[in-house]
Amino acid sequence: MENYIQRKQTKKIKVGDIFLGGDSPISVQSMTNTDTRDVKSTVEQIKRLEEEGCRIVRVAVPDSQSAEAVKEIKKTISIPLVADIHFDYRLALECMKNGVDKIRLNPGNIGGQDRVKTVADMAKERQIPIRIGVNSGSVEKSILEKYGGVTPEGMVESALNHAAMLEAADFGDIVISIKASSVSMTIAAYRLLSGKTAYPLHVGVTEAGTVYKGTIKSSVGIGCLLAEGIGDTIRVSLTGDPVEEIRAGKQILKSLGLLKEGIEVVSCPTCGRTKIDLIGIVNEIEPVLDRLNRDIKVAIMGCAVNGPGEARDADIGIAGGTNEVLLFKKGRIVKKIPQENAVEELIKEINKL
Repeated sequence: MENYIQRKQTKKIKVGDIFLGGDSPISVQSMTNTDTRDVKSTVEQIKRLEEEGCRIVRVAVPDSQSAEAVKEIKKTISIPLVADIHFDYRLALECMKNGVDKIRLNPGNIGGQDRVKTVADMAKERQIPIRIGVNSGSVEKSILEKYGGVTPEGMVESALNHAAMLEAADFGDIVISIKASSVSMTIAAYRLLSGKTAYPLHVGVTEAGTVYKGTIKSSVGIGCLLAEGIGDTIRVSLTGDPVEEIRAGKQILKSLGLLKEGIEVVSCPTCGRTKIDLIGIVNEIEPVLDRLNRDIKVAIMGCAVNGPGEARDADIGIAGGTNEVLLFKKGRIVKKIPQENAVEELIKEINKL
C-alpha cells in the first residue's frame, strides 16, 4: 500500500533495543493486567503479547515487591520493559536498578525537584527514558481552576510543566502521552501538544472500554492523529485480554499503511449477487492468513463485479460464482475452483507466491 502520510519528525529515543521517534517505525505496546508480583503469570502474559507483535510492555509497580519482581520478569522476556510508577520516586530508582528499559512517571507527583533530579540522574546514567503520562483525570487542581475544568490546553500545560521539571534536571530523553476518554478531547490535546514539542508522543485514548467499543473509539482517535503524522508509539486501552490491544493496534497501523507486517486481507460486504458462502470463507481463512507473515494483499470477493476488477491491485484473490470461485492474480483470472475447495486452494496458491 502506498503511504501518503507525512510523519512529524520528533526526537529519536532509545528504549531497550528499539527506538521511538525520528524515522523509527511506530511501535504497538500494551500493559499487563496481572499482579506484577506474580512473576510466572506476568511473564506468561508478556510472552503471549510478544507472539502477537507487542514491541514494548508496561507493568504496574505499586510497591517494593513489584519493583523486586521486575528483575525476574526482565530476565525472561525479549521486549523492552516499562515500569509504571505513581507518587513514590523510590520505586522508580529500584526499578531502574532492576533493569527496566523505561519509566512511566509524572515528575510533579513525586515530591519536589530534589527527588526529580535523583530519578533523572539515575535515568541519565543508565540511558533510561522517562514517559510523562497525563490523563484527563490526573490534571493538577491549579490547572483545572485556571481553565475551568479539564481542557486540552490544561492537559498540555500539565504535560509541559512535568517535562520542564526533567529538563531542569538536565534530562531530555522524554516521551509524552496526553490521553482522555473523550476521543475529540484526545485529538485536540495531541494536536496542540504536537505543535509545542519535538519529544516523541505515545498516543492512545484512555479508558476506551470493551474490546468492541474500545477498539472503535481507539481506531477513530489514534487513527485520526496518525493520519496527521502525529504519534510515535501507540497503545489501545481495552477492558479485556491485552493481546486484543496488540491486534487492534497493529490493524490500525496496517489500515494506514504504517505497518507492512503480515498479509492484508480485503473482502466485500456481500450483497444479493453473492452466490457463495463468502462470510464463512472469510471467517475460516482470515485466522490462517494472520499467522503468515507475508507482505502481500489477498482479496476475497463475493462476485465478478467486485472481483478481479475492483481488487485488481491484490496479489491474489478469489471472486464468487455459482457454487464456485474464480482464482485471480493481479486482476488476471487463473482458474475456477469448487466452493468447497476455495480455502484450501487459495492457501496453497498463496504459499506458491
